[in-house]
Amino acid sequence: MSVSDMFSYIQGFLSADQDVREEIRKVVQVLEQTAREILTVVQSVHQPSGFKDIPDKCTKARELFGTVRTHIADLKTKFPVDQYYRFHEHWRFVLQRLTFLAAFVVYLESEALVTREEVAQILDIEVVRDKGFHLDVEDYLAGVLIMASELSRLAVNSVTAGDYNRPLRISNFINDLDSGFRLLNLKNDPLRKRYDGLKYDVKKIEEVVYDLSIRGLAKEAKSDQ
Repeated sequence: MSVSDMFSYIQGFLSADQDVREEIRKVVQVLEQTAREILTVVQSVHQPSGFKDIPDKCTKARELFGTVRTHIADLKTKFPVDQYYRFHEHWRFVLQRLTFLAAFVVYLESEALVTREEVAQILDIEVVRDKGFHLDVEDYLAGVLIMASELSRLAVNSVTAGDYNRPLRISNFINDLDSGFRLLNLKNDPLRKRYDGLKYDVKKIEEVVYDLSIRGLAKEAKSDQ
């Protein structure tokens, strides 16, 4: 093969690769739009009137996850099943965002931590790497940490809405979450940096609970349980 033929072959390979990436980007853009729609729905719980309609908002979010599953099914067709990590960076962020949204919806429904298997089921993807398009452990953990920040905001806004019981429950949940993350030996830099932010969420929620205690509202909330 001549030098010219060799580079012509390489150019063909690069062009084909670029075409695949462009197709992936198009689907990811649609996924990001749907994620923003879900975020708009669930973040409305931060409004004083939103606390009354949490079940309805969770139902609406669950319906939108149906659209997410359709887009992910389309995404799966855009690249060879054994090349997940070759193109992973294209959908890493949106997958973390969708994990956060799934985790937040599950928390609003049951005040429990969503499992990686539950997120995979909501998104209709795999957990096991060898089975193809799957939820990476680090993407799952990143999504859970994003949810922690959202819960710290919810703790503040629940006080504004007159719900003095919720911050106490959020505080217990976040402390359990923090204890769980302390068991992990995190070496991934982006994930480690995001985890470092969890201590600020813990502190923020503790300040809310302390303020409630000082004002005598925490005792009132406990007596209502």
